[in-house]
Amino acid sequence: MADEVILLDYWPSMFGMRTKIALAEKGVKYEYKETDPWVKTPLLIEMNPIHKKIPVLIHNGKPICESLIQLEYIDEVWSDAYTILPSDPFQKSQARFWADFIDKKFYDPSWKVWATMGEELVAAKKELLEHFKTLETELGDKPYYGGEVFGYVDIALMGYYSWFKAMEKFGEFSIETEFPKLTTWTKRCLERESVVKALADSDRIIEYVHVMRKKFGAE
Repeated sequence: MADEVILLDYWPSMFGMRTKIALAEKGVKYEYKETDPWVKTPLLIEMNPIHKKIPVLIHNGKPICESLIQLEYIDEVWSDAYTILPSDPFQKSQARFWADFIDKKFYDPSWKVWATMGEELVAAKKELLEHFKTLETELGDKPYYGGEVFGYVDIALMGYYSWFKAMEKFGEFSIETEFPKLTTWTKRCLERESVVKALADSDRIIEYVHVMRKKFGAE
């Protein structure tokens, strides 16, 4: 019997984009169910009763929540295809560390830079640029974060790529100018069909940001 795979997601979600990239890299076919996170649907509540958030990956009726956990799950279940996480325990620990860094340090200023004003915006921009610099330093001259192979950390950060343009617009900075190695890395990642098909359109994200800014009272 074929696997039943369903993804509850919302089109602008950087977290859902990660899961879509991973599923595409593994060649996994799935049913996509657009799920507005502001509307707690019965299915979302049933499948993620603790956080009630997207994305939720449902595999044969069983829910897997949180995008980084989903990446590991996808890697282990469909293990006969492309490998997302390195097999070496040390390299695996480093990949988990940097993916965790992205969600714990990078995420907050990445949305505050477009959702806030005044001193809060200035502080968010300063913090975001520091984190971009840290991520660029870690990348160094490697093609990908794991070395020669596109993997876990690349997927974790490329989930944010569709939002980069909004960060630049409202934060008034240029990633290409300030972080050339990161820019080269993003262009390399964008050569992958899995990435291109998973990402939301950056201009559509900016339109969405304008709606959210009004909601947050930032314009």
